[in-house]
Amino acid sequence: MACGGFNSNQSLVHSLCRFVGETVTVFTKSGGVSGCGFTGVLFGINNDFIQLVTDRGTSPAHPIGGPNSSCCRDLDFDNRRREHFNLGSVCDIPIDKIAAFCHNAV
Repeated sequence: MACGGFNSNQSLVHSLCRFVGETVTVFTKSGGVSGCGFTGVLFGINNDFIQLVTDRGTSPAHPIGGPNSSCCRDLDFDNRRREHFNLGSVCDIPIDKIAAFCHNAV
């Protein structure tokens, strides 16, 4: 996704492009839980959608010391390694469904 080639939402897309890589909250024209807004890092924008990373995935386990390193042990009571994996999540929000977006002033 890139910032370029604007459609009828040209000014909104142009404004959003300034905040790529920043944390924003986007409110949508919808009801229920989705109307409460989505907060995440603005990852990408095109003429139709924005992408928000709403939950980062977990980092690699034991990247330096290995699973048996004394400083990096993550074992349960049976001395088995606990697996904590989170794949993260991304929300694709249609530009024409955005009611408002909030960002930091600085």
